[in-house]
Amino acid sequence: MVITEKEIWHYLEDVPDPEIPVISVLDLGVVRNVEITDDEKVNVTITPTYSGCPAMSAISISIRKKLIQQGLRNINIINQLSPSWTTDWMTEEGKQKMKAYGIAPPTKNASSDDLFSDEQNIECPQCSSKNTRLISQFGSTACKAMYQCNDCHEPFDYFKCHH
Repeated sequence: MVITEKEIWHYLEDVPDPEIPVISVLDLGVVRNVEITDDEKVNVTITPTYSGCPAMSAISISIRKKLIQQGLRNINIINQLSPSWTTDWMTEEGKQKMKAYGIAPPTKNASSDDLFSDEQNIECPQCSSKNTRLISQFGSTACKAMYQCNDCHEPFDYFKCHH
């Protein structure tokens, strides 16, 4: 079977993130590279959103399963920690899907120094108000913080910005 790297990238568009199933692992930006070697081994390089991310084993299994469903058998998933993952690697489409799902996507103006300041103005994914406040530095997962909208009063997760 002859397969191209472009086809593999296309297959990976259908692999959901296990923690935010409305976005793919490509939307999240954790797939860094796809390579087909001369001996037809498929190497997929992934980078965790942070070291120790518990979702990475599920992502590896999902990628392997998807490629096996496409008839591939010689698959190597490579976990690469450097360079560190950044929210800049997320697609804009993925950020919009995240917002529609009820999670505030990372903002370009956020930095690790001011992540938890009151000056963040994180936009509520429910009503789009920026009149929000930090409830907890940790949300439903370690890569999210819990906020609440002061206008619609809804609590929501904010996907923390990583640079």
